[in-house]
Amino acid sequence: MTPAPTPTADTVRRLVRTLLENAGDGGPGPEVRPVSEEGGHGTWWVGTRHVLRLAPDREATVRMRRELRLRDLVRPHVPVTVPTAVAHGEWSPGLAYTLDTKVPGGTAEDHDVSAVGEADLAALLGGLREVPARQAETIGVPRVAPRSLEALRRMAVAAGEHLAAADEFDPARLHQLTPPGAAQLAAQPATAVLVHHALRGEHLVVSPDGRVRGVLDWTGAVVGDPAEDIAGLALAVGSGAAVRAATLTGYGARACLRGLWLARCDTVVRLAERLTGRGAEPPALLRTQLRRAWEAILLERVTELREDGADD
Repeated sequence: MTPAPTPTADTVRRLVRTLLENAGDGGPGPEVRPVSEEGGHGTWWVGTRHVLRLAPDREATVRMRRELRLRDLVRPHVPVTVPTAVAHGEWSPGLAYTLDTKVPGGTAEDHDVSAVGEADLAALLGGLREVPARQAETIGVPRVAPRSLEALRRMAVAAGEHLAAADEFDPARLHQLTPPGAAQLAAQPATAVLVHHALRGEHLVVSPDGRVRGVLDWTGAVVGDPAEDIAGLALAVGSGAAVRAATLTGYGARACLRGLWLARCDTVVRLAERLTGRGAEPPALLRTQLRRAWEAILLERVTELREDGADD
């Protein structure tokens, strides 16, 4: 198999000149620069108003093309901006690109989300729940079974010992989640909804006043467990804000606590993996996410959950 070419600034400039009006005309065209100095330079700023994303392989191409259809499906249901493509096609044979309008604002890593912003997140979660799951599956969004919280708990217990040896984490904190507790927080039947599945801080566009203005990168969306998006928000904005937003949406204690513990166990596992040479995320970011996920919240005092599923 022929390896995919590595995109360069010249690659991007040549492509942009064919896409944007008045970008050519013999001039240098708009400034282009990679969004991140790390990685394969698959996402580029184009001037001040556009973002160019280049799929690095065939699998990413499938996800990108599916995302274009999904964004059109999602847009009428959510109150925040979903990026719009002004052009899309192939930047190399069999490899897709999309040139999107830039959503103005920073990220949840740049700005704290305000109380009104939490209401924005609640409306986002509610909108995702309203997207017809069958339509999402028709355009290729995969249906994914819920993760086993007990299996994840066991992984986190082992990872917690590694972090304790590095003086990064007190593994006794994981004792709050017992095997019976994990079983009680198992995903409930018939709760699958459209899940963004990557509501991390860098994908939430937040204005300086703390409002959530947009959501980026829908390539990982699935039909599945809504607690995964609650978990994502715990990493992005903290457990308290995530649970408040989910509660405003109408999710009950079981879904909120499940999302909280998915986030907590994930952060322990991912930081341990990074410190043992696996993974590529910055350790500082993983430590920040660990701190956010382990914020103490009042809901943790709930010891009896209704068994009839009405709270979800």
